[in-house]
Amino acid sequence: MEHQQNRFILNMLAYAAQRDISPQQLCMHAGIDLTALKKDRPVAVSPKQLNDLWLNACHEGNDPLFGLHFGESLQLTALGVVGEIIKSSNTVGDAISQAAKLAYLITDLFHIEIEYKQKNFAIRFIPGTTDTSLFSFRQTMELFMVFVVHELDGLLLQKIKPLAVRLPYTISEPNEYERILRCRPMKKIGEYSIVFDNKYLEETLLTADYEMQRVLLEKVNSTISKEDTLQARIYNYLLVNAYLGVRSLEDIAANFNVSPRTLQRKLKDEGIKYQEVADEVKKSLALHYLESGEYPVKEVSWMLGYNELSAFTRAFKRWTGRTPVSFKKDN
Repeated sequence: MEHQQNRFILNMLAYAAQRDISPQQLCMHAGIDLTALKKDRPVAVSPKQLNDLWLNACHEGNDPLFGLHFGESLQLTALGVVGEIIKSSNTVGDAISQAAKLAYLITDLFHIEIEYKQKNFAIRFIPGTTDTSLFSFRQTMELFMVFVVHELDGLLLQKIKPLAVRLPYTISEPNEYERILRCRPMKKIGEYSIVFDNKYLEETLLTADYEMQRVLLEKVNSTISKEDTLQARIYNYLLVNAYLGVRSLEDIAANFNVSPRTLQRKLKDEGIKYQEVADEVKKSLALHYLESGEYPVKEVSWMLGYNELSAFTRAFKRWTGRTPVSFKKDN
């Protein structure tokens, strides 16, 4: 489990850096050897160190929902085991069963059970510790719940909406939970679960599309900006997390723990608007997807978040002076 937990921590630190939180400071305060982590050496991290890491991340980011926002930002490949799940799964039902078996590789704070009923199924997170008051427990639990919802999107190339989300405590920011989980959580003592419609169980995984997008995004990620500006951090965040479209201003503002108005104001101080940053990311993705020759223009349009092909065509022509159809034909 050590290697997967180290990988998880590295992803958490990378997300913290995007939020302008120093990974070095987080590791120093938690007593974790960042140099060894970066060199992919096995690093034993105690429950107290992990708890301190979460506490400091929330404190430094001034974000009590750090786990929710981190889960929202995670890519499909981030936790390492997803590739193995996809290789051995044909349907969503297969993938969920495999994921439940492999969860122990990442955390021992809980394990996953699947409860099947006539019209729906529930993914239940069963605590592996009696001390569920640990700060790291709640943050990790909420992160994984978000990850499940959002990564089903990536496996099916459609937005998945749960029927219910159940937590054993009262939440302080229900609107933000509902935005991220797409369902307002209800309080139910002793239960951490997400309920989905049974219709998803037999849906075929789009493994070929997943692999192609992974390769394409790796290629696009080579254009990551090295500048230390808000514009560059947002551009990098959008690019790295663009597996299923480019996020809205409201989503990005929430993930950076500021209001949309504040984010726009700070970008204006750098001489740019949010939409201009988002368009540059969409342009980069569109060019790479079309150059690959693997996707029809209509599918590229959908993946970039355009509801109408005509809107994507107008945007692409504005970026390049050409239509996406003619560009794809020449490439």
